[in-house]
Amino acid sequence: MKLVPLLACLLFTSGVIAQGAKPEEKSAAPAPSPGAPVETKGTVTIKGQTISYTARTGYLTIKDEAGKPKANIFFTAYTKDGVSDLSKRPVTYTFNGGPGSASLWLHLGCIGPKRIPMTEKGEALSPPYSLVNNEYSWLDKTDLVFIDPVNTGYSRAVTGENEKQFLGYVEDIESVGEFIRLYTTRYGRWGSPKFLAGESYGTTRAAGLSGYLQDKYNLYINGVALISSILNFQTARFDRGNDLPYALFLPTYAAMAWYHKKIGAEYQGDLAKTMLAVREFARNEYNTALMKGDLLTEAEENQVIEKLSRFTGLSKEYLKNTRMRIEIGRFVKELLRDEGKTAGRLDGRITGTDFDNAGDRYEFDPSLDATISGPYSTAMNQYVRQDLKYENDLPYLVLTSRVYPWNYNNVQNQYLNVAETLRQAMSKNPYLKVWVGAGYYDLATPFFAAEYTFQHMGLKPEQRKNVSFTYYEAGHMMYIHKPSLIQLKKDADTFFDNALKP
Repeated sequence: MKLVPLLACLLFTSGVIAQGAKPEEKSAAPAPSPGAPVETKGTVTIKGQTISYTARTGYLTIKDEAGKPKANIFFTAYTKDGVSDLSKRPVTYTFNGGPGSASLWLHLGCIGPKRIPMTEKGEALSPPYSLVNNEYSWLDKTDLVFIDPVNTGYSRAVTGENEKQFLGYVEDIESVGEFIRLYTTRYGRWGSPKFLAGESYGTTRAAGLSGYLQDKYNLYINGVALISSILNFQTARFDRGNDLPYALFLPTYAAMAWYHKKIGAEYQGDLAKTMLAVREFARNEYNTALMKGDLLTEAEENQVIEKLSRFTGLSKEYLKNTRMRIEIGRFVKELLRDEGKTAGRLDGRITGTDFDNAGDRYEFDPSLDATISGPYSTAMNQYVRQDLKYENDLPYLVLTSRVYPWNYNNVQNQYLNVAETLRQAMSKNPYLKVWVGAGYYDLATPFFAAEYTFQHMGLKPEQRKNVSFTYYEAGHMMYIHKPSLIQLKKDADTFFDNALKP
């Protein structure tokens, strides 16, 4: 089966492009001449230390070996000033996902020197939106390069070039990989420790690049940060006949029920302990019931439904009507129906309201449209001109449908699974460290699905030691939640320190 693409750091739903990407007319304006990137100076204070840096903003033009320009890829890079020996200074190549998302979420949410202030919970402040010093930036540990793949941000194919050559899993890996090679060469970073950091489909890209960069350019990576990881698409695709996601999404459903106090009273205590209990149920009784299909007896079904209802807060009648198979779109509408609210898909803590309560699915994702879309888009468009002094009249494509159809021809009649690419990369490079950051309330890339993926990679014991997981009481963009942002910075510091140990 040919998979429907993911959207913007977000996954698809029922074969329909998820909320957030809206049909867009293509700009008639040609891509501007790339020119030289614009350089500006800045400072950021992290843990009481003031760091001076140079920001480079603009295009790198990727070309074929004959020197013919193919695409102008937009980037923003931050390099610490006063570093005399670049071999001692790491560089991290960073991107978001989609496909169809620019890199502004990680850029202005947690990693870059500026961030968007939000409420402690992670809700938007009133517009217009601003930026503040990001005391939780990763710039004290590593230089940073934020990459917008073709047809996101300001990145475009060169006039006369067919943009389809960049719009697909393989095509994307090749173009972003070439960007990384070119940047590494042009700015003298071959001797530096090198890292990849991606979010959502950006983790798919990062895993693919971990192997591609090694095999194509002999460019070896020290570490890969996977924020809200999705490597094996079978774990998240609700196709009829694929029961795997129902079990893997269950702990996130239970976490949301816990947060909104819909879970059974006996599970309303410590969240982490509750998640252990749900995992156990999902692996065993629930998974067995799904596998039995029509062989499941009525008594067995009733027993599983009883527990499923206690964990999810959904009625036994509803669960019976769904054949115990709860799809994302239905869950976010059903969980809080009695309160006249819907729950967020990117972040299950966030709620919204629809026209009425009778629908099967919500009208919009409140954790996207009512929480992050406005602040991030506004701030990025203002920041790039006002602070970075870069001017471009093209629309900055934040979440765009202009990458579709996304080409998955490399996996005809199967699910994309880049976990195998990452396993091979770890085998060829035994020093490669992998860090997975997961939000408990993330229905786009559930944490239990990420665990399942790594538990089925066939890693040897010495390789498993190179993989670490951290968890946050937040959603897909866990960094919008202030306590999680603080913890994410601590975990990032640990990751870099461990990856750079001799």
